[in-house]
Amino acid sequence: MPVPSIISAYLPQGDGYLPAWLLFVSIVATFNSLQNYITLTLTKRVYSRQPELVNTLSSRTFGTWTFLSAIVRLYTAYHIGNKALYDVCMWSYVIAGGHFVTEWLVFGSASLGKGLTGPLVVSSTSLLWMWTQREAYTGTLGL
Repeated sequence: MPVPSIISAYLPQGDGYLPAWLLFVSIVATFNSLQNYITLTLTKRVYSRQPELVNTLSSRTFGTWTFLSAIVRLYTAYHIGNKALYDVCMWSYVIAGGHFVTEWLVFGSASLGKGLTGPLVVSSTSLLWMWTQREAYTGTLGL
């Protein structure tokens, strides 16, 4: 089913599905950021091994960090050919994935389950997708 032209005018115009994916992830991250300011429930699911460490300050900090990532991904969705922005977006997935993996395997505050699986899948899939498509979108191979 084609997207109505009123909506498609606001969607990223880059080739392929990666720009649309980055827009989608950005929108989801924005809502996740808002929920971090409203409730601790979902954040405690991510850090389920030590939910007592999640407090209003840590949740707001996490929400702010997530919103910054959402903005980077939003800009990248609309400027997918910008090499510097593309690289910053890739690094945002490295940092996010690294954070979640270390909280799981090093610090022990997260456990592999409902709360952690989503962020791990999104960060690793997005990073791999961006890595494999980097030359197609930016015209360069190396960082």
